[in-house]
Amino acid sequence: MSERFIRHAVVLAAGKGTRMGKITSEIPKPMLSIQGKPMLQHILERLAMAGIENFFVVVGYRHEMIESHFRDWQPPSGLHPALEFRVQDPVNGTGSAALLAKDFIGNEPFLLTYADILCDPSEYLRCSDILGRNLETAAVLAVKAVDDPWQGAAVYEEDGRIQSIIEKPPKGTSTTHWNGAGFYAFRPILFHYLERLEPSPRNEYELTSALDTMLEDSLELRISPIAGSWRDVGRPEDLAAVNAGF
Repeated sequence: MSERFIRHAVVLAAGKGTRMGKITSEIPKPMLSIQGKPMLQHILERLAMAGIENFFVVVGYRHEMIESHFRDWQPPSGLHPALEFRVQDPVNGTGSAALLAKDFIGNEPFLLTYADILCDPSEYLRCSDILGRNLETAAVLAVKAVDDPWQGAAVYEEDGRIQSIIEKPPKGTSTTHWNGAGFYAFRPILFHYLERLEPSPRNEYELTSALDTMLEDSLELRISPIAGSWRDVGRPEDLAAVNAGF
């Protein structure tokens, strides 16, 4: 499958990043510096290296700072990307944030990532390739092997096909080692499910709720295991670690 199978990417970058504490009191989390440049810039550059040409970035908290920085951004590849920003107001969940990209995506397959996930470009290509090779697959979830996925999403699968996803299961209860890794490859049918979302107990419209409904409707969802470098930069210690060497 050509590495250009997916040319569109959606980046969810609207949140404040409360797990970072005071670090994000004046600067939005996507703009936190990693080895001299904003974390979001690292993500966009890696997506560009994976063949992405059209970027849709959902912003919210201190969005002016993000938009100003990237107004004249060009990836190292020399491409001239389409880079569109959309403000999520109110910031009320990852599902409603992703839905903002519906018109931008149209009928194309696309990658979606959170703006605090750093990985090697080859991981995006692997995720894209699995979607491209499996024509009946509606979505591919990147997953990371961990001892216990209690802090994230426990992903249960058989022969690569997802059976269920359990968000933040109680510690010690999971019988799977797969943890959701924070990025996906989707076909545009996702938007049909995003439009049907109801508020969660946290009063947010959750992307994960759409995935649950897709599974209930017997849509085929697959995993893409992380094989190379990957990091969730969610806390101050993660930021310090990636600045020490990623």
